Amino acid sequence: MNITNGKDAVSETRTGMKGQLEHVRKELVGVRTGRASIAILDSVRVEAYGTQMPLNQVATLSVPEPTLIIANPFDPTQISGIERAIQSSNLGLNPSNDGKVVRVPVPPLTDDRRKEMSRIVHTLAEEGRNDVRNTRRQVNNALKKLLKNHEISEDDERRALEDVQKITDEFIEKINDLQKVKDAELLEH
Repeated sequence: MNITNGKDAVSETRTGMKGQLEHVRKELVGVRTGRASIAILDSVRVEAYGTQMPLNQVATLSVPEPTLIIANPFDPTQISGIERAIQSSNLGLNPSNDGKVVRVPVPPLTDDRRKEMSRIVHTLAEEGRNDVRNTRRQVNNALKKLLKNHEISEDDERRALEDVQKITDEFIEKINDLQKVKDAELLEH
């Protein structure tokens, strides 16, 4: 962190917390709900051309209906590899192929699975809130060091600390909102 004054502190805080918010958003998208979304396949890697490749680099993914994902391989010889990769991905999905495309039905979640997914959502959100708080702590420590070295005034430090706290509260609220939205998706039947 390169903080030399209160404005730098506010800027660094906002930049760092935006990154943490985006990270939480991406993690939550990968949590499977009862609804089909190509994002749940982001972690799937396919053995293709002698290397592990992301699924979206070997096939076009689409969601023609709310409970079905279709993977249309760029190279038809990769169809069985795509099917195997999805089966072994621990997402609880059971793909099938018709020789041209891989169909991935997304089964509705059981109540136990919903509760487990909800716990995962809460854990991811809490990790995000902790990351936001860690950013606040780092910025606050940098401000205190500047004050100690007489590089900023007490008033500037106090104002910057207040601004950093406001930004922290704002980003924690955004993470809470993401968590609420994901929980609502999980509880939909």
